[in-house]
Amino acid sequence: MTRIHRTTDAVASALPYRETVFRPLKPYQLVVDLVAAGVLFLVCLVGLAQGGWPVEDLNGLVVTTIMAVAVGLRRLAPGRALAIAWIGAILQMLVGLGPISADVAIFAVLYTAAAYGSRFVFWFGFASACVGAVTITAYLLATGWFGLSASWQSVPFGIVVLFAAGFALLLAWTVGALVRTALRARENRFAQERAESEAAAQQERVRIARDMHDVVAHSLAVVIAQADGARYAAAVDPAAATNALDTISTTARAALADVRLLLTQLRHSQAAGPQPTLADLEGLYAQVRAAGVELRVTVDPAPAGQPPAALQLAVYRILQEALTNALRHGGGPVALSIAWQAGRVELEVRNPLRAGDVSTSSGHGLVGMRERASLVGGRLDATAREGEFVVAAVLPIGDPL
Repeated sequence: MTRIHRTTDAVASALPYRETVFRPLKPYQLVVDLVAAGVLFLVCLVGLAQGGWPVEDLNGLVVTTIMAVAVGLRRLAPGRALAIAWIGAILQMLVGLGPISADVAIFAVLYTAAAYGSRFVFWFGFASACVGAVTITAYLLATGWFGLSASWQSVPFGIVVLFAAGFALLLAWTVGALVRTALRARENRFAQERAESEAAAQQERVRIARDMHDVVAHSLAVVIAQADGARYAAAVDPAAATNALDTISTTARAALADVRLLLTQLRHSQAAGPQPTLADLEGLYAQVRAAGVELRVTVDPAPAGQPPAALQLAVYRILQEALTNALRHGGGPVALSIAWQAGRVELEVRNPLRAGDVSTSSGHGLVGMRERASLVGGRLDATAREGEFVVAAVLPIGDPL
């Protein structure tokens, strides 16, 4: 049974119209419609019973029952309610009945067809209003109701009846169309709010994942380099092994603090926490040098003032990831240069590749560096050139490049 329900839901969601078999209604809505149908039937039944029960009133009873059913189904199945109303109207004309109280159901059905029906039912309701006005006028003229007759003298009055019937029927349909527009606007607004919320959440997840990668990847690269060096140095220089273990401990503690900060941001998005700045670069350089890498840093020219915080974070994270790549793939000294020009800062990190090591422009780290540069309006290129891996970035200090 569960599989059948799931299959039905999947088919229903694939249909282009809002209405499949029955529209989902809340219990109180269904009760209201059924009560309205019952009240309409009872009121019309009282009107029919005043003149006894001749044959024509029995015909009226049948038409009234059909119209009451249409009212009861008008929101549950607008298309079927409209079809049932047409059946009642056609039967009413076939038996020669004039206008009766139950005909007010037509206005309610036209309203719900326009407000809640599928696209086909929506336009079928519009066509029904137009055709119904013409049909009502022709029927009244043909049967002589209200003193009308199929003659030229009745043409002016017939035109008035046509406009009056058309206005009444189209008014009910138009009100439903306005309600439909309001419902669609509300749905679109809710959908837009959900999309914006999901986009913001996704952006925050990407940012935190990028920070997590930068912190963990760099710290683990330093720890691995120190651990490898300590293993080889322990036999000949115990003091070097002790220093390496101290560096591993310091780096791991700093990484743990950063990871805890990121986890806090995951639990409480409002807690942004402090971010690295240019003042933290010296500590970053010290970690790399402590891992046994010869690092040459050139800053020329120096920044004229205090760069924006977002730019400082981007510079730190890009250099952190570039130095992490140098630890992983490098085979010699690393050259790092920073040039604070007018309106932009130029970054470049060069390191020779190990024999047989192939660095590509893919991977989370390189993607993260490009995202960092893009977020502040800059650009970044990371590629292998003549045995070296070069990371070059240009970041704007003011307007995007």
